[in-house]
Amino acid sequence: MNPCELTASVTALANIIAGKFDDDQLSLIASIFVQLGDTLSTIIAQRTLCEKNDSS
Repeated sequence: MNPCELTASVTALANIIAGKFDDDQLSLIASIFVQLGDTLSTIIAQRTLCEKNDSS
């Protein structure tokens, strides 16, 4: 999937989700996805650091 297809897919998904929930629910869902993204970033950063330490 190229970058344009990926961003179009994410936008379409966001529009579908937004159409099914009210503003309060959507706010919570957005917060959950932000936390999920932040947590995944933390995990990959830690993995990268551990791999660099293991190869030293």
